[in-house]
Amino acid sequence: MAKPALLAGFAVLVVGAGASLQSSPAYGQDLQLRPWLRNLFSPRRAERVEEPPSAVPQKQQPRTQAPAARKNVVRARPAEPAPPPAPVVEKASDARVVLVVGDFLASGLADGLTTVFAENPAVRVVDRSNGSSGFVRDDYYNWPGEIGPILETEKPAVVLVMMGSNDRQQMKVGDGREAPRTEGWTQEYKQRTVNFGKHITEAKLPFLWVGMPSFRPGTMTSDMLALNEIYRDAAETAGGEFVDIWEGFVDENGAFITRGPDINGQPVTLRAEDGINMTRAGKRKVAFYTEKPLLKLLGLASPNATTADPVLPAPIPGSPDSPQMPVNIDRTPPMLLSDPALDGGTELLGASLPTKDAPAKKEQDTREAGKVSPGRADDFTWPPQRTTATTSPQETTGSVTLRN
Repeated sequence: MAKPALLAGFAVLVVGAGASLQSSPAYGQDLQLRPWLRNLFSPRRAERVEEPPSAVPQKQQPRTQAPAARKNVVRARPAEPAPPPAPVVEKASDARVVLVVGDFLASGLADGLTTVFAENPAVRVVDRSNGSSGFVRDDYYNWPGEIGPILETEKPAVVLVMMGSNDRQQMKVGDGREAPRTEGWTQEYKQRTVNFGKHITEAKLPFLWVGMPSFRPGTMTSDMLALNEIYRDAAETAGGEFVDIWEGFVDENGAFITRGPDINGQPVTLRAEDGINMTRAGKRKVAFYTEKPLLKLLGLASPNATTADPVLPAPIPGSPDSPQMPVNIDRTPPMLLSDPALDGGTELLGASLPTKDAPAKKEQDTREAGKVSPGRADDFTWPPQRTTATTSPQETTGSVTLRN
């Protein structure tokens, strides 16, 4: 019986020692230095009951996905709706030919004119352009020498010229070479353009010289402005007509534009991405500038007209169809205020009017009947005349009368 009592006393001693250790600041260090005291009341290893691994709840960490990298998606501009294809109309055998010559821009002009006259069987557009040609490299393509055989082959009714975009390069003048827009270069270039225009007028053909548009490169645009003045002078010298298209491809400040109004005023893309070539809408706009003078040379009222405007014969002098000479109306009779009807007389419309001198004579008689007296409001003589007082037979009665 003494052994259980001894154990109980020992337990009380240990509990008291543990309480004192907890109150001491070195309690944490004693636990590290005396592991036997820490494991005194822990169950033995054989008595521990461990839960199966499947029963231990595990915290599920939420899966974090790496944010997908944003891709810079460039949305392409919606393509402009293509115009409906023009109906194919078979050209007549005797259709008049509109000949287009020049460089690659002239080819675009021919495409635009083909659209204009697509439904007209009496007009046929012929494209005889050469994309890389010009007036400078006559060793590559000599336009003054080639235009004659082209005119003989095509037999056009009207000729349209558009070239110059390839001419910003050195030109062989005599035994040397001249840089673009120098004095020697300019004089030779003017002579070549005038000679080219004379080849067309010598064939007794009317022609239109279409000017150059602006381009994206600034130096190219300034060169085109100078060349347009040369083309204008060459066209007028040779008897042609210059068509200026510059305003259709610049903004209000005169700068190059890629997008602008089409022939209907709707904003469209007029130039290609290189800032040089024309889009379909741009080609049609170039043709629009030439449409009015071209119809005038062809004698057509509209692009779909198949016959020229009829020319009326000159009327025979003296015939009923001859125009009457206009009646020279000198003046109309004045309207008198004393006329109660205010119509110059009592006759109905269409009756004979009073003579021209009758109203004036009546007015003159009226003025003479009531002559202007000095001192009256209608007396404008200067200096004014004084009135004199005279006596009358009424003096005896004491009254005085002023005689005018």
